[in-house]
Amino acid sequence: MKTLRSYFAMMLAVLLLGTNYAQAQTTTTEKKPWSKTAKGAIIGGLGGAAGGAVLGRVIGGKSGTAKGAIIGAAVGGGAGALIGRRMDKQAAELKKEMAGARVERVGEGIKITFDSGLLFAKNSAALTSTAQDNIMELAKTLIKYNDTNVIVEGHTDTSGSDAINDPLSQRRAQAVANYAQQQGVDASRFTVTGYGSKQPVADNSTEAGRIANRRVEVAIFANEKLKKAAEKGQI
Repeated sequence: MKTLRSYFAMMLAVLLLGTNYAQAQTTTTEKKPWSKTAKGAIIGGLGGAAGGAVLGRVIGGKSGTAKGAIIGAAVGGGAGALIGRRMDKQAAELKKEMAGARVERVGEGIKITFDSGLLFAKNSAALTSTAQDNIMELAKTLIKYNDTNVIVEGHTDTSGSDAINDPLSQRRAQAVANYAQQQGVDASRFTVTGYGSKQPVADNSTEAGRIANRRVEVAIFANEKLKKAAEKGQI
């Protein structure tokens, strides 16, 4: 029954997305952004972070599935505010210690973007020494705040074929997760995915765009234990 409900929720989301797209194509007025209610209803139907990841490209635009996962995991209300303040502290520490990464606060979580040029040599998934230093600092914070889940995503530009880019992006994301785990972060907290060139954030026809598209993104958001504690006002 649970599987059946999930199926119908997914179908509803697809229909709503299709309607939203069709309206955007047929109307001459400016497209309005999605309301928080609409976002929450669809993400809730799809189910938490997974639902957010599915809709990340729609809701977050070029921000991608990492942002979508954070949005999907949000609890909102007073509990969400408490989680947000806790994430503020983590983000501040990460920004201070990780000069080689872009750290952003998103909703009730944190999004980190690593330039692949900083992490890896060309066509390689072996971490550079600079990358190891940055991930070591990330691991310290993850250990200190051990009540979060972590998604690591690998991305490439469009140079080369999917047969090359897809596994390369997966290996790079896994390399980041593996090194963090070697520093003592629990492996059960991680979800690792390689998207190849399918989620560009810039124009692949320019060198600057290709550089921007070669990246690893990390999403950090509250786990169930933290959510329950926040709902009870215990954090």
